[in-house]
Amino acid sequence: MNLKLYITCSLMVFGIYANAQQVLSAEEAVELALDHNFGIKIANNAIEVAENNAGILNSGYLPTLNGNAGATYNVDNTEAEFSNGETTVLNGAESSRYNATVNLNYVLFDGLGRKYNYKRLKEEYQLTALDARETIETTIVQLFSIYYTVAQLSENTDALEETMVISKDRLTRAGYQFDYGQNTKLEVLNAEVDINNDSINLINIKQQLKNTKRDLNVVMGNQMSDDFDVNTEVRFLLQLDKADLLEKTKANNVSLLQAEKNIAISQFGIKENKAAQFLPQISLIGSYGWNKNNNNAASFVAVSTNTGLSGGLNLTWDLFDGGATLTRIRNAKIDLENQKLQKDLLVIEIERDFNNAWDDFQNKLIIYQVQEDNIKTAKNNFDRTQEKFKIGQVTSIEFRQAQLNLLNAELSRNQAKYDAKLAEINVLQLSGELLNVEL
Repeated sequence: MNLKLYITCSLMVFGIYANAQQVLSAEEAVELALDHNFGIKIANNAIEVAENNAGILNSGYLPTLNGNAGATYNVDNTEAEFSNGETTVLNGAESSRYNATVNLNYVLFDGLGRKYNYKRLKEEYQLTALDARETIETTIVQLFSIYYTVAQLSENTDALEETMVISKDRLTRAGYQFDYGQNTKLEVLNAEVDINNDSINLINIKQQLKNTKRDLNVVMGNQMSDDFDVNTEVRFLLQLDKADLLEKTKANNVSLLQAEKNIAISQFGIKENKAAQFLPQISLIGSYGWNKNNNNAASFVAVSTNTGLSGGLNLTWDLFDGGATLTRIRNAKIDLENQKLQKDLLVIEIERDFNNAWDDFQNKLIIYQVQEDNIKTAKNNFDRTQEKFKIGQVTSIEFRQAQLNLLNAELSRNQAKYDAKLAEINVLQLSGELLNVEL
């Protein structure tokens, strides 16, 4: 009675624990990664830096203002001879000077250089945003890959546990049959060997499951405890249209958009260099100054104070710099042409990758459907073999083979299911739709 009570209480505690175990959905995992993944945080910080660089304070359109101040103190020994013939000797004569100046410099025209520089910085900001998007997409793909690996290992663990239950039942049956002289000790030993193998497989996959959960937790910024489950239900977006996705790939693929931004940045860089070489710079300069001199006794003026405002225009024109700028412009044009050629090649490669990814997705869907049908066949075969095994019409070896066939069918079905889902995610990433759909 005490043993039964202990087992009952243990099962109740286990049931409460199992019910309390948190189930992490794919949507929740994505939210945690977006909020806490360190790579994504770094990418977002890079966007802030690029935004600061593209702001008006870094554009060159605002004037510069600086101030200068100084003070000088002198102690001199002076011998002065005046025009009337008198001579004066001063020892330790003190004098001091003070000055303060505020200078203004404002570029009125710089050959449109700062205009192109400002536009280039805006393009660089958008390129940084695309880099961050690429980081997010890569992180989300990594997240789903690990998430569905956890799901697959979870289902595989359940399958192995079911196999273990069947093997234990077989061992119990073999023990009873041996006790009553219905079979030999060999049947018992074979059953024990199979249980040991099943136990080893179960121990290994449980450890692998724990390790993969930790990998998933790292991607989510370590926001989960080790004790959590994932949702093993997979929903495919069967309404996907290949032609529509291909057009979106050409318009929204992040690699293509990055190539376009790099081309625009190079074009503005060429215009900026041309402006600096072929056009002058006109600046407005101004200053306000204050000076005070406390002279020694040998001076005609004891104290003088000056204040004044000055202003003017300054023109600077680099007429010829030995050809260095022309060389840079020519090389920049060649680099620009190379970038355009690389983009054309990229379009061809991405279209190829999309078609390959689409076909891979379709094939994996078919394989998954075949594996689902195979499960039914393997389950039917096992059930019939089990019934015949109970009445002694099949051997333990045949029963074990049917058991392994069912297990392998379940493991293959799990593999096919998550392979198909990851293939679908690959298609969405290439088309630029990964962050726009609910998976």
